[in-house]
Amino acid sequence: MLHRLTIDCISKRRQNDRSGTILVGLFTAILILTTQQGILASVLIYVGKNLTKDGSVMLAGYGDEPSSHWLTIVPRQQHPAGATKAVGGTEKARMPGELINIPQIRETFRYISMDYSVYVGFPAPLTNGGMNEHGVAVRDVALNSRRELVEMTPKSQRGLNYSDLARIVLERARTAREGLDIAVDLVKRYGDFTYGGNSHAFADPNEGWVLLTFAGGKGLWVAKRLGPDDVWLNWRGNTGMGYVQTLPADWRKSPDYLASDNFESFAIEQGWYKPGSTPFNVVSVYCRDRSGEATGAEARKVEAAVRSAAPKVDVQILMEQLHTTGRDSSGYGQVAHLRANIHADLRTLWVAPGPPITAAFVPWRIGAESVPPEYQRHRYLTAGEAERNVERAQQGVESTRYVNRAVKRLLYLVDERRDAFLPEVAAALTAFDTRQLAAQPAVERTAEILLKANEAALARRYLTEQAHAAAEEGLHLIEALADSIEVRTKVLYGIRPPEDATR
Repeated sequence: MLHRLTIDCISKRRQNDRSGTILVGLFTAILILTTQQGILASVLIYVGKNLTKDGSVMLAGYGDEPSSHWLTIVPRQQHPAGATKAVGGTEKARMPGELINIPQIRETFRYISMDYSVYVGFPAPLTNGGMNEHGVAVRDVALNSRRELVEMTPKSQRGLNYSDLARIVLERARTAREGLDIAVDLVKRYGDFTYGGNSHAFADPNEGWVLLTFAGGKGLWVAKRLGPDDVWLNWRGNTGMGYVQTLPADWRKSPDYLASDNFESFAIEQGWYKPGSTPFNVVSVYCRDRSGEATGAEARKVEAAVRSAAPKVDVQILMEQLHTTGRDSSGYGQVAHLRANIHADLRTLWVAPGPPITAAFVPWRIGAESVPPEYQRHRYLTAGEAERNVERAQQGVESTRYVNRAVKRLLYLVDERRDAFLPEVAAALTAFDTRQLAAQPAVERTAEILLKANEAALARRYLTEQAHAAAEEGLHLIEALADSIEVRTKVLYGIRPPEDATR
């Protein structure tokens, strides 16, 4: 069965005029580029609507953190008058501070995200983004402010951390621009609880905005509009790619740029920028150099692959880029397919529930009502779980397999013998992605018929069943690959013990 799946994948991909390049690039890129384990930072890829096959905007990426990860579908919620929510961090954070409470709005939107359990000093659950019922997608990537800004950050800072901003935009924004405005307003009102600087991308079916915030406690931020012809990457803190680079001379008059009132004047006061000498380069003025050649080469390869497919970029191309660049620390992969003029229940976020090098992408629609237990939070890699027994309320979920652990198991098996096992795993995952994509038009037509017949409850039940079935198939594929490779590894090579196994 698995062998047939692999053959089908290769056969179908040969029928596509871009298949040879992608498959060769897939194997080569994984073998070369995922060995950069020392660089911990997330990635994002934005593609404008003029460059995609169906005129949609796409926002893809993954979060890079060694932690447990689980899928969450948060319903639209009503909150009582006077409700608040805790934001910020604690004295344990790398750049310490304190939690504060800010007002919660009366109604928050439905959204899907991958949550995770730990970033030191920031209360869980955390998120790097996701997608909401209005088709607003959010991605978060680290950005390193220059040393002087880090040093002048208040020692007991207050404000919203990166996860707070991502989650609140998902809860409140109807467009990408509204998401930007919400984030900026919150930082102005309550402050920015930084770990050294950050970037966000907000996207909707029409456009995107990228926002950079900087350490220092000075309220410094800059934003750039991402248009219909843009391919944009923020990549593992590599300041030679993406982010916001050189500002045009008339940027204050341009509708495509926004910044804090002190953005230029503060740099002048510090002696970091001399007006009239050179254009204002955001990265040179405010960032610590992280333009490492390894991540720069990786990002350029991804950008070239996406641009070469324009104007026919599709979801699968972005999945393939995440498959090639994922590694152990890449907690999950996401591709938000942001289409205009569709029912909110049909908005789709494709999610790889673990490092996407060995994880299958599953389509999750806003209309899905639940997550199977195998995709919910488990103890594996969850902060603090080693200190206590399993809570009774959690025992049911803990009795199931955990997809994130299954993906990691497959990754570790493949990583031992990449030449032997990676090609078949990559081909099988591509085949799974291809088949899921091919099935989606029929799924959507069925749901649309139910919605037009005023059977919204039945439509959501159907979408939930379809998501659960795809999730189970994805988990089964991952486990089948792992079982097969483990048997062959033991017979052909043996299992390599830890170096300190004899101590």
